[in-house]
Amino acid sequence: MLLKLSSNSFRKIIKPLSICFASMFFSTSLIANESANDSKLQIHGFIAQGVIDVKGSDYVNDDEKPSFELTEIGINASYQLSSDVRLAGQAVYLNGGNRYADGVRIDYLLIDWSLFQSEHWKTNVYLGRFKNYHWLYSSTRDVPMTRPSIILPQSVYFDGTRDLSVGGDGIALASKYFDENIGELDFNLSSGRSPISDEQTRIMMGEQASGDLNFDEDLQASVYWRPHYSSWRFGVALTDADFSYDNKNTDQIFDGKLALERWYANAEYQGENWTFSAELLQEKMSVSGLFFPSFQRSTTGQGGFAQAQYQFSTELQFLMRYERYYANKDDKNGKKLEQMSFGLVPHYFGYQNNVTLGINYNISANLQFQLEHHWIKGTARLTPVITPDARVNENEYWQMSAAQLVYWF
Repeated sequence: MLLKLSSNSFRKIIKPLSICFASMFFSTSLIANESANDSKLQIHGFIAQGVIDVKGSDYVNDDEKPSFELTEIGINASYQLSSDVRLAGQAVYLNGGNRYADGVRIDYLLIDWSLFQSEHWKTNVYLGRFKNYHWLYSSTRDVPMTRPSIILPQSVYFDGTRDLSVGGDGIALASKYFDENIGELDFNLSSGRSPISDEQTRIMMGEQASGDLNFDEDLQASVYWRPHYSSWRFGVALTDADFSYDNKNTDQIFDGKLALERWYANAEYQGENWTFSAELLQEKMSVSGLFFPSFQRSTTGQGGFAQAQYQFSTELQFLMRYERYYANKDDKNGKKLEQMSFGLVPHYFGYQNNVTLGINYNISANLQFQLEHHWIKGTARLTPVITPDARVNENEYWQMSAAQLVYWF
């Protein structure tokens, strides 16, 4: 599937490659300057370029041809102002086709203040654009070599809301407690909002959306527990977010509000050769307006995944994953969705199930090759979110292959 690349696809890689070379030159200069001047400054980065082939959906593009729209370039830095205060930030360039908006963004830019530390407690406050530490992979999804796969499980880590989920502008609190009897406890609390671009609005609302989507309020909390001398870690998390949409005169979508409440539960085991992880999600979505002024609807979706990784050697790792997602737990086969839309939205937009096999090979200490294949049933996790595009996505069953080379420094 990955070999039939068109001339247009080759032309599309010129832009990300030029950014790659510029980023490498810039980072090399910065690292040299860091070594010469100040050890308090830490600079790191990554460059990931791949090819992705999707047959049967518009997950990446509408023509279903192999694409080089699998680019991630990032540079991050931190500076220790004092023993208690640190500055940190990361800028990235992403090109993922229909998955999220193409371009440069600031993932995080914050002040990290070590508020309190004792024998058992450590508490930090983050001000600015903070990172999301609440879900199992939320703090590592922005760095390709730290993810278990190229494409994270869409049942929980939906690409369509990637920029809204990585972090937010506001304040976050992280507190750790350790006791030999209880083990290690992590408490996280954050409140902030993320800016939503016009392209992000279209990804969520559809091409007919010409108005403004606003992120009004967000509150997240999580607790993690690792028993003493245990390879297991368990966590629960809550996300409560509110959005509003302001219609424009030429818009086909009305003013409205969207409320999203999500509950997470996860567990992870890290052994010598095996890593097992699982995460469950329940999300309640309430919509007011949007489709017509008096429209009201509330649905509860459910999803989750179970994943196993085996370290065959220091270089080679295998991955197996199974996941399910239902947009409405009371309509798991999507029949009610199809009836309510008078057949305009097929039943398979009510769910999305996925089986994934993958390989990660460490070529050297800072160079990794990733390869994976997905077998998928359903289209509930395709963009746009609010107005599904049934004209392009005519297949209940579809497949995806992806290969990516990652270099980091």
